[in-house]
Amino acid sequence: MKNKVNRRDFLATSAVGAVGALLSGVPGVASAQGKKQATGGKKRVALVGTGSRGAGFWGRNVLRNYSDQVEYVGLCDLNPGRLEAARKYMGASCKTYTDFDLMLKEQKPDIVIVCTTDSSHDTLIIKGLEAGCDVITEKPLTTDEVKCQAILDAQKRTGKQVIVTFNYRYSPHRAKMWELINSGEIGELTSIDFHWYLDTSHGADYFRRWHRRREFGGSLWVHKATHHFDLLGWWTNSEPEEVFAYGALEFYGKNGKQRGVNCRTCPHAQSCDFYWDMNKNEYYKMLYSDNEKHDGYLRDGCVFREDIDIFDKMCASIKYANGVQVSYSLTAYSPYEGYRIAFNGTKGRIDAWIQESNPVHDGEYDEIMITRNFGKRNYIRIPHAPGHGGGDALLHDKIWKGVVADPMKQSAGVRDGAFSILTGVAARISCDTGKPVKIASLTDLVPKAKK
Repeated sequence: MKNKVNRRDFLATSAVGAVGALLSGVPGVASAQGKKQATGGKKRVALVGTGSRGAGFWGRNVLRNYSDQVEYVGLCDLNPGRLEAARKYMGASCKTYTDFDLMLKEQKPDIVIVCTTDSSHDTLIIKGLEAGCDVITEKPLTTDEVKCQAILDAQKRTGKQVIVTFNYRYSPHRAKMWELINSGEIGELTSIDFHWYLDTSHGADYFRRWHRRREFGGSLWVHKATHHFDLLGWWTNSEPEEVFAYGALEFYGKNGKQRGVNCRTCPHAQSCDFYWDMNKNEYYKMLYSDNEKHDGYLRDGCVFREDIDIFDKMCASIKYANGVQVSYSLTAYSPYEGYRIAFNGTKGRIDAWIQESNPVHDGEYDEIMITRNFGKRNYIRIPHAPGHGGGDALLHDKIWKGVVADPMKQSAGVRDGAFSILTGVAARISCDTGKPVKIASLTDLVPKAKK
């Protein structure tokens, strides 16, 4: 297997991307393990998927910052070379496995963290739940409605927790938007214009990796936009009822005039604007290029490979149960990274333009503008913070320290996690069929407005 990677080989590769929503509707894993904390015990944690997200954010960062709360008892990946490299990088002393079932049987962890390809989340989440574990999974929860229903059924059946790591709810500038909306600054919220831009660095990277194939990542409607759909559900305080969408692949993939298999072996390296020397990044070299001989996975795949079958431009109209209407778009080849958003209300409007690469204000602050009907315009400046807008550290504190107070409802319930991916699934189906899709037709969840 030189350049092909099948579903099994992908099972334990890391899902990458940004992460704050707790699916269980309770304060966090720390509270679920209260008896252990009361006796001074640490939470026994096992990780499956030791790619960059798993080894770094959920591995090394957790061990460095939460060693009083967490004990790693097992690491699992189908790539034995990457598995050992990740263990050393994390500074973990636990046993490693290429067999997930064996790890569960031998180590009996309290918590399993899932950082594999999106399409394999359902299998691992359900196995973890049925083994009596709480589960933390990288977003998205899964990639289609059938797998979503299976996870919902397993969570109900076992009574264990599932946490999906959407950190965007925790970033200060997005939290400020929630606060302004819910304090009545613009009256009743009626509609939202939400447009997200991925640049030719970050955006292109989705087309290098396994995310380029629907079968592994569900398309950017699911893998990336699930972040945004979760935010919309949180901001609107409602659940989506219907989605109509368009999508196209017009920049990457088959649209390229020249292509290779991957950057390091490409004959067009000197003339391609997207050439990327992965080996200049010691972290990626250690995890990926040094270990691709084990499974054939090429982390620096060509962005113009003809097997790419996801969209690079998307737009959707979303109707929510409380009457709020949303116009959403995602572009994956923008010259800058960030988003523009506007909240329209009966008494005014909130606008924000957040640039996450080459920021407007040199990275010092993000700005929110409030304009009231027949009134003045005001500006609020939120200090810019690293780590997905400052959300990463707050998310970890919530999970591992079990902070109970949640005045802004940043800890979401299982319904929120499911609806975030079902919105993307509905959009993908709509693109394929040319028809609007009712969310209630996908699983047994019936959308409703929250109180």
